[in-house]
Amino acid sequence: MSFIPKPQEIYKHFKGNLYQITAVAEHTETGETLVVYQALYGDFKTYARPLSMFTSRVDREKYPEAKQEFRFELQGPDAGRQREETDVLPGTEGVPEAAPGTEGAPDALPEPGEMQSPAPEDPPEADAARTDAAETDGGNAALDPLVAEFLDASEYGQRLNILAALHHRITDDMITTMAIATGVEVDEGDLERRYESLKNCLLTLEHYECRRLR
Repeated sequence: MSFIPKPQEIYKHFKGNLYQITAVAEHTETGETLVVYQALYGDFKTYARPLSMFTSRVDREKYPEAKQEFRFELQGPDAGRQREETDVLPGTEGVPEAAPGTEGAPDALPEPGEMQSPAPEDPPEADAARTDAAETDGGNAALDPLVAEFLDASEYGQRLNILAALHHRITDDMITTMAIATGVEVDEGDLERRYESLKNCLLTLEHYECRRLR
């Protein structure tokens, strides 16, 4: 039995940021399994990383204060699946963080972007300290608790209730994050119109969910 992330699942990186799985893909040249995932903060960029690296455990020698066991930890009601299936996944136990100075090194490049070609936003090894600080302090560090609860909710009815509670202080970034997590697209525009659009999408999804249960 092997642990493989599933599309739409949400994971928390051990430095705090949240990501949602887009797909599990196969590299056309090497056959290597890749995990494709999207940031739930900032510019909502999409990244890819080898499965063995995505599912690896945190290097305790390099990060002794890390609170998570896994580099990316599954969130929500099915979180226990990760531990059950990873324990017997060959090649993932003891997989170290990539060596400093190589592509894929979290202390050399922005954490999720190892698989990207070098770009201006991918700093060199000399910027390691600044990059680590940005990872730790950015993105999910400012995630509203209700938005985090929305991402963990397993039913559309629960998400509707949370959305209603956020109405008086909702922002465009919150709406974008919740829309991505739900798998729907909310067009840019007036904030109130975007809120209503997301609410209507959730109402529609809840309706079909209820019909399936009957």
